[in-house]
Amino acid sequence: MTFSPSAIALLVYGIIAIVGGIIGFAKSKSQASIISGSISGVGLLIAGTAVAKNLEWGKIAGMAIAALLVIVFIVRLIKTKKFMPAGLMILGGAATLCAAILPS
Repeated sequence: MTFSPSAIALLVYGIIAIVGGIIGFAKSKSQASIISGSISGVGLLIAGTAVAKNLEWGKIAGMAIAALLVIVFIVRLIKTKKFMPAGLMILGGAATLCAAILPS
């Protein structure tokens, strides 16, 4: 396995998504937070592992999940006008997309 910047970014963003879902559940008992955080986080972890194994579909899947999360959290930021957690997830998603787009 080769841990390129894109693989590392996808793995880190996946962990952040899972931890964020757990925090969202702990703070507000939001089942949607833990479900969506877990599903998107596991998807990002799978994609990051695939990228580390040099499987091209991993980068495509990871970019799709990251882009979807950025869109979801932009809508949430506009709606709530609160930086946390939406702003952090937007920045993390944008950084992940940049790392994935750049050649490894």
